[in-house]
Amino acid sequence: MNKMQAVTVEEAEAAPAPKKRKRIAVRKTRWGVMLAIPLIILAVLAYWWMTSGSTVSTDNAAVKQDIVSVAPQINGPLIEVDVKNGDNVKQGQVLYRIDPEPFRVALLDAEAKLAAAQLQTSQLRTQAAGTSGDIAGAQANLSIKQNALGRQQALLKRGFTTKADYEDALNEVKAAETQLSDARARSANASAAIATGEQPSIAAALAAVAKAKLDLKRTTVVAPMAGQIANADRVQVGNMAVIGVGMLSLVRSKGAWVDANFKEKDVGRIVPGQKVKIKIDAYPGTAFQGHVQSIGAGTGSEFSILPAQNANGNWVKVTQRVPVRIAFDGKTDKPLIAGLSADVTVYLDD
Repeated sequence: MNKMQAVTVEEAEAAPAPKKRKRIAVRKTRWGVMLAIPLIILAVLAYWWMTSGSTVSTDNAAVKQDIVSVAPQINGPLIEVDVKNGDNVKQGQVLYRIDPEPFRVALLDAEAKLAAAQLQTSQLRTQAAGTSGDIAGAQANLSIKQNALGRQQALLKRGFTTKADYEDALNEVKAAETQLSDARARSANASAAIATGEQPSIAAALAAVAKAKLDLKRTTVVAPMAGQIANADRVQVGNMAVIGVGMLSLVRSKGAWVDANFKEKDVGRIVPGQKVKIKIDAYPGTAFQGHVQSIGAGTGSEFSILPAQNANGNWVKVTQRVPVRIAFDGKTDKPLIAGLSADVTVYLDD
């Protein structure tokens, strides 16, 4: 009985030991956590303080590419379409064709007018050459009449002719002079109708032929650059092409960049050439390297359709943003689609 009582007492004395150790361990852990949290906060603050001035960043950025709206330069219905959305085309590749028949007819008409102008010019030159013979004939006729008048005048002085014959000879001289004047006037008019250089009528006809040939050539619309076809829903056979109205868009295959809009207080520290890290929302976990290519010449509001007018008493200062162009370094392994949102971080120089 005494042994049982002794064991029970010893167990009773040893029982609280694990609980005590557990309480001590919990207390140590609690103190460790309490000490670690301030240390972590201090480390984060120290890192932020050391790195806060070395970079500037913005999420107001987007990928940009050259986009050309391909519009016809003549009117007419489409008779052939060779591309669709998403097609990659080369420079000079045919995109679509406009009905060429009206322009072929216009070319034939212009060529006919050119032939008529050339014929008219040939006739004018022949006429001008003929007037020279008329002048020579009129001059010879005038000489004969003047000689006859001289003889009549000599005979009249001697009394061997009548005054009536003398007056007839005088009238014939005047008529011959009138004929000579008319011949000279016709020659002058014919010479004036022929230009010293190219005839105006021929020049106009040649211009009309060139215009008709150009319009006929423009019935075939080709790609002005290599790129990808987009927004080509209206390019359908039978649709009417209208001058200046874009039928499709062509996105340049190469040369993508990022337009990043930085706050005006940050842009003063950005200079061309600084390194840039680019993150595109479409490709999470991928960072692209680039550099600052150029800084905009004005804020975004200055290039808006209706710039803000601050010359009033209710003006509220708004932080302006300046566009900064970011170029990619080297080739990227991801497709850079125009309009993708991006985050940009610029590493400032020391």
